[in-house]
Amino acid sequence: MKRVLVTGGAGFLGSHLCAALLARGDDVLCADNLFTGRKNHIEPLFRNPYFEFLRHDITFPLYVEVDQIFNLACPASPIHYQFDPVQTTKTSVHGAINMLGLAKRVKARILQASTSEVYGDPEIHPQTEAYWGRVNPTGLRACYDEGKRCAETLFFDYYRQHQVDIKVVRIFNTYGPHMHPSDGRVVSNFIVQALSGAPITLYGDGMQTRSFCYVDDLIDGFLRMMESQPDFIGPVNLGNPAEFSMRDLAEKVLALTGSRSKLEFRQLPPDDPRQRQPDIALAREKLGWAPTVSLDDGLRETIAYFRRLLAS
Repeated sequence: MKRVLVTGGAGFLGSHLCAALLARGDDVLCADNLFTGRKNHIEPLFRNPYFEFLRHDITFPLYVEVDQIFNLACPASPIHYQFDPVQTTKTSVHGAINMLGLAKRVKARILQASTSEVYGDPEIHPQTEAYWGRVNPTGLRACYDEGKRCAETLFFDYYRQHQVDIKVVRIFNTYGPHMHPSDGRVVSNFIVQALSGAPITLYGDGMQTRSFCYVDDLIDGFLRMMESQPDFIGPVNLGNPAEFSMRDLAEKVLALTGSRSKLEFRQLPPDDPRQRQPDIALAREKLGWAPTVSLDDGLRETIAYFRRLLAS
């Protein structure tokens, strides 16, 4: 039994990760300040004697004894991370320093949940881990993009300078149950709009592309990376390489919900990437990992979750 800390453990990804860790027999400490996390995501886990919740903001130090740390804490949708951009940067940077300091003290392995946003609006397609990115350092998204880039820098410097046992994953668009209904992300937006009969909002011409990974596949990638060989530290892309335009996604959601919502086009937000697709050759080689859930199957599960949520 491992003692595992999950920061951001009451969030969308964190709650699924906590459940998966408990299922494999670990002792789990979930830390979350509940800015975007929700207690109802982890409510079923409280019945497990090996689950513990701590309300904590990782911009402040945390002193616990653990074997592994999954550092997921940070608002990840533009609506939430732009609400308080200074705090978003602090969460990525100060939070990384505090969690790396903890890992150094207790000699724990630590995994950083980085993001495909480190690639910015990419000049190469698909994106490989060797690509350095094209990010606007003064734009509205910079608090998140540059915060995550700086966190990666800190992880690699702690590895080189202090021999901290690190792992770094770069997460591409992920969806599934426990998404926040008003987080502004495209999958949750489209589903909530379709179920409520509101217009489906597309930005620009709707032909910008994304790749969508179902949450169960991503959590499997997290676990494989954490248990991988010590000499493989990343960064490694985790995402589904199947690429869809925003219009493709909207039409799938309309078909699967049976909604009669109309498409409504709006001005493209600044610094919105035109295309995003992971090259996962490294994850296949080093982790034996590839997503298995199709977009249609994942959307059906996610739509069912939002139907229940909106009905309640």
